[in-house]
Amino acid sequence: MQAGDSSVGILKKVPLFAELDENELERLAALVVFRDYPKSAFIFMEGDPGEALFFIKRGKVKIYKTTAEGREQILHFLKEGDIFAEVVLFDGGPYPATAEVMEASTIGMLRNADVEDLIRREPGIAIKILHVMSRRLREAQAHIRDIALRDMYGRVASVLYRLCQEHGTPCREGVRIDLGISRQELAGMVGTTRETVTRILSEFKRMGILHLERRGIIIRDEKKLKGLL
Repeated sequence: MQAGDSSVGILKKVPLFAELDENELERLAALVVFRDYPKSAFIFMEGDPGEALFFIKRGKVKIYKTTAEGREQILHFLKEGDIFAEVVLFDGGPYPATAEVMEASTIGMLRNADVEDLIRREPGIAIKILHVMSRRLREAQAHIRDIALRDMYGRVASVLYRLCQEHGTPCREGVRIDLGISRQELAGMVGTTRETVTRILSEFKRMGILHLERRGIIIRDEKKLKGLL
Protein backbone atom coordinates (compact mmCIF):
# COMPACT_ATOMS: atom_id res chain seq x y z
CA MET A 1 0.00 0.00 0.00
CA GLN A 2 1.08 3.59 -0.49
CA ALA A 3 2.46 5.25 2.63
CA GLY A 4 0.59 8.18 4.11
CA ASP A 5 1.18 10.72 6.85
CA SER A 6 1.76 7.94 9.42
CA SER A 7 5.01 7.10 7.62
CA VAL A 8 6.63 10.20 9.12
CA GLY A 9 6.66 8.56 12.54
CA ILE A 10 8.35 5.49 11.11
CA LEU A 11 10.95 7.48 9.18
CA LYS A 12 11.89 9.35 12.36
CA LYS A 13 13.17 6.03 13.72
CA VAL A 14 15.36 5.38 10.67
CA PRO A 15 18.94 6.47 11.49
CA LEU A 16 19.66 7.52 7.91
CA PHE A 17 17.04 10.27 8.15
CA ALA A 18 17.93 11.42 11.66
CA GLU A 19 18.89 14.95 10.58
CA LEU A 20 15.80 15.67 8.48
CA ASP A 21 13.23 18.10 9.85
CA GLU A 22 9.49 17.47 9.95
CA ASN A 23 8.75 19.02 6.56
CA GLU A 24 11.54 17.05 4.87
CA LEU A 25 10.32 13.83 6.47
CA GLU A 26 6.80 14.48 5.21
CA ARG A 27 8.03 14.91 1.64
CA LEU A 28 10.10 11.73 1.93
CA ALA A 29 7.21 9.82 3.52
CA ALA A 30 5.04 10.54 0.50
CA LEU A 31 7.41 8.35 -1.53
CA VAL A 32 7.31 5.28 0.75
CA VAL A 33 5.65 2.07 -0.39
CA PHE A 34 5.00 -0.74 2.12
CA ARG A 35 4.89 -4.43 1.33
CA ASP A 36 4.10 -7.47 3.48
CA TYR A 37 6.47 -10.46 3.32
CA PRO A 38 5.89 -13.96 4.73
CA LYS A 39 8.54 -15.77 6.77
CA SER A 40 11.57 -16.96 4.73
CA ALA A 41 10.74 -14.69 1.76
CA PHE A 42 13.60 -12.90 0.03
CA ILE A 43 13.41 -9.13 -0.26
CA PHE A 44 16.38 -9.17 -2.62
CA MET A 45 19.28 -11.45 -3.46
CA GLU A 46 22.99 -10.69 -3.49
CA GLY A 47 23.88 -9.37 -6.96
CA ASP A 48 20.37 -8.21 -7.87
CA PRO A 49 20.17 -4.67 -9.31
CA GLY A 50 20.02 -2.14 -6.48
CA GLU A 51 16.75 -0.31 -6.98
CA ALA A 52 15.70 0.81 -3.49
CA LEU A 53 16.59 1.13 0.16
CA PHE A 54 14.40 -0.51 2.78
CA PHE A 55 13.41 -0.23 6.43
CA ILE A 56 11.45 -2.47 8.76
CA LYS A 57 8.05 -1.30 9.97
CA ARG A 58 7.32 -4.67 11.60
CA GLY A 59 9.25 -7.93 11.83
CA LYS A 60 12.85 -9.12 11.51
CA VAL A 61 15.25 -9.50 8.58
CA LYS A 62 18.52 -11.38 8.17
CA ILE A 63 21.27 -9.92 5.95
CA TYR A 64 23.93 -12.33 4.73
CA LYS A 65 26.43 -13.14 2.01
CA THR A 66 27.08 -16.58 0.52
CA THR A 67 30.65 -17.88 0.58
CA ALA A 68 32.33 -19.74 -2.27
CA GLU A 69 31.59 -22.95 -0.35
CA GLY A 70 27.89 -22.12 -0.26
CA ARG A 71 27.76 -21.23 3.45
CA GLU A 72 25.91 -18.23 4.86
CA GLN A 73 28.07 -15.45 6.27
CA ILE A 74 25.60 -13.48 8.36
CA LEU A 75 26.21 -9.76 8.52
CA HIS A 76 23.25 -8.42 10.48
CA PHE A 77 19.99 -9.28 12.19
CA LEU A 78 17.63 -6.32 11.77
CA LYS A 79 14.49 -5.33 13.65
CA GLU A 80 11.78 -2.67 13.58
CA GLY A 81 13.14 0.75 12.60
CA ASP A 82 16.36 -0.60 11.11
CA ILE A 83 17.34 0.41 7.58
CA PHE A 84 19.20 -1.68 5.04
CA ALA A 85 20.48 -1.52 1.44
CA GLU A 86 21.20 2.20 1.78
CA VAL A 87 24.53 1.53 0.08
CA VAL A 88 22.73 1.46 -3.29
CA LEU A 89 20.96 4.78 -2.73
CA PHE A 90 23.40 6.91 -4.69
CA ASP A 91 25.48 4.54 -6.81
CA GLY A 92 22.76 2.26 -8.16
CA GLY A 93 25.05 -0.78 -7.98
CA PRO A 94 23.94 -4.34 -7.16
CA TYR A 95 22.85 -5.37 -3.69
CA PRO A 96 26.01 -6.57 -1.89
CA ALA A 97 24.16 -9.15 0.21
CA THR A 98 20.89 -11.07 0.50
CA ALA A 99 17.95 -9.93 2.65
CA GLU A 100 15.72 -12.72 3.97
CA VAL A 101 12.66 -12.27 6.18
CA MET A 102 12.90 -14.15 9.51
CA GLU A 103 9.23 -13.74 10.43
CA ALA A 104 6.16 -12.21 8.81
CA SER A 105 7.22 -8.60 8.23
CA THR A 106 6.11 -5.29 6.79
CA ILE A 107 8.87 -3.56 4.89
CA GLY A 108 8.99 0.06 3.73
CA MET A 109 10.67 0.77 0.41
CA LEU A 110 12.07 4.00 -1.03
CA ARG A 111 12.92 3.66 -4.69
CA ASN A 112 16.20 5.22 -5.76
CA ALA A 113 14.62 7.06 -8.67
CA ASP A 114 12.02 8.68 -6.40
CA VAL A 115 14.59 9.76 -3.80
CA GLU A 116 16.96 11.12 -6.46
CA ASP A 117 14.15 13.16 -7.97
CA LEU A 118 13.36 14.64 -4.56
CA ILE A 119 16.95 15.58 -3.69
CA ARG A 120 17.47 17.20 -7.08
CA ARG A 121 14.73 19.59 -6.08
CA GLU A 122 15.97 19.84 -2.48
CA PRO A 123 19.73 19.15 -2.27
CA GLY A 124 19.78 20.01 1.43
CA ILE A 125 18.16 16.65 2.11
CA ALA A 126 21.05 14.84 0.39
CA ILE A 127 23.63 16.69 2.51
CA LYS A 128 21.90 15.63 5.73
CA ILE A 129 21.65 12.00 4.58
CA LEU A 130 25.34 11.95 3.64
CA HIS A 131 26.30 13.19 7.12
CA VAL A 132 24.57 10.18 8.68
CA MET A 133 25.96 7.73 6.10
CA SER A 134 29.49 8.92 6.86
CA ARG A 135 29.04 8.22 10.57
CA ARG A 136 27.63 4.76 9.86
CA LEU A 137 30.56 3.97 7.58
CA ARG A 138 33.05 4.87 10.29
CA GLU A 139 31.20 2.64 12.77
CA ALA A 140 31.21 -0.25 10.30
CA GLN A 141 34.93 0.13 9.65
CA ALA A 142 35.65 0.13 13.38
CA HIS A 143 33.57 -3.03 13.84
CA ILE A 144 35.40 -4.83 11.03
CA ARG A 145 38.77 -3.80 12.47
CA ASP A 146 37.83 -4.99 15.96
CA ILE A 147 36.58 -8.36 14.72
CA ALA A 148 39.76 -8.91 12.72
CA LEU A 149 41.95 -8.29 15.77
CA ARG A 150 40.17 -10.58 18.20
CA ASP A 151 40.91 -14.24 18.78
CA MET A 152 38.06 -16.68 18.23
CA TYR A 153 36.83 -16.58 21.84
CA GLY A 154 36.82 -12.80 21.72
CA ARG A 155 35.05 -12.80 18.36
CA VAL A 156 32.25 -15.03 19.66
CA ALA A 157 31.99 -12.88 22.79
CA SER A 158 31.86 -9.73 20.64
CA VAL A 159 28.98 -11.03 18.53
CA LEU A 160 27.07 -12.26 21.59
CA TYR A 161 27.55 -8.95 23.38
CA ARG A 162 26.32 -7.02 20.33
CA LEU A 163 23.26 -9.25 20.02
CA CYS A 164 22.64 -8.81 23.74
CA GLN A 165 22.72 -5.03 23.41
CA GLU A 166 20.64 -4.85 20.24
CA HIS A 167 18.16 -7.69 20.68
CA GLY A 168 18.34 -8.78 24.32
CA THR A 169 15.26 -8.95 26.53
CA PRO A 170 15.65 -8.84 30.33
CA CYS A 171 14.46 -12.01 32.06
CA ARG A 172 14.74 -13.57 35.51
CA GLU A 173 17.98 -15.39 34.63
CA GLY A 174 19.66 -12.44 32.89
CA VAL A 175 19.22 -11.23 29.30
CA ARG A 176 17.60 -13.50 26.72
CA ILE A 177 18.73 -13.36 23.07
CA ASP A 178 15.71 -14.92 21.42
CA LEU A 179 16.21 -14.49 17.67
CA GLY A 180 15.58 -18.10 16.76
CA ILE A 181 19.05 -18.38 15.21
CA SER A 182 20.85 -21.67 14.81
CA ARG A 183 24.44 -22.46 15.79
CA GLN A 184 25.25 -22.44 12.06
CA GLU A 185 23.84 -18.92 11.69
CA LEU A 186 25.80 -17.74 14.72
CA ALA A 187 28.93 -19.28 13.22
CA GLY A 188 28.21 -17.34 10.05
CA MET A 189 28.19 -14.09 12.01
CA VAL A 190 31.51 -14.92 13.65
CA GLY A 191 33.12 -16.24 10.48
CA THR A 192 33.94 -19.75 11.68
CA THR A 193 32.48 -23.26 11.76
CA ARG A 194 29.45 -24.48 13.69
CA GLU A 195 31.65 -26.93 15.60
CA THR A 196 33.93 -24.13 16.80
CA VAL A 197 31.03 -21.98 17.94
CA THR A 198 29.40 -24.93 19.73
CA ARG A 199 32.66 -25.66 21.57
CA ILE A 200 33.10 -22.02 22.63
CA LEU A 201 29.48 -21.70 23.74
CA SER A 202 29.90 -24.80 25.88
CA GLU A 203 32.98 -23.23 27.46
CA PHE A 204 31.10 -19.99 28.12
CA LYS A 205 28.36 -22.05 29.74
CA ARG A 206 30.92 -23.77 31.97
CA MET A 207 32.23 -20.32 32.96
CA GLY A 208 28.73 -19.28 34.04
CA ILE A 209 28.45 -16.62 31.35
CA LEU A 210 25.40 -18.01 29.59
CA HIS A 211 22.72 -20.67 29.44
CA LEU A 212 21.90 -22.41 26.18
CA GLU A 213 18.36 -23.01 25.01
CA ARG A 214 17.23 -24.84 21.88
CA ARG A 215 16.98 -21.71 19.70
CA GLY A 216 18.04 -19.03 22.13
CA ILE A 217 20.74 -17.96 24.55
CA ILE A 218 20.44 -16.39 28.00
CA ILE A 219 23.36 -14.18 29.01
CA ARG A 220 23.70 -14.73 32.75
CA ASP A 221 26.83 -12.64 33.38
CA GLU A 222 26.97 -9.70 30.98
CA LYS A 223 29.91 -8.17 32.83
CA LYS A 224 32.02 -11.30 32.44
CA LEU A 225 31.06 -11.56 28.77
CA LYS A 226 32.13 -7.97 28.18
CA GLY A 227 35.42 -8.74 29.92
CA LEU A 228 36.28 -11.15 27.12
CA LEU A 229 36.14 -8.41 24.47
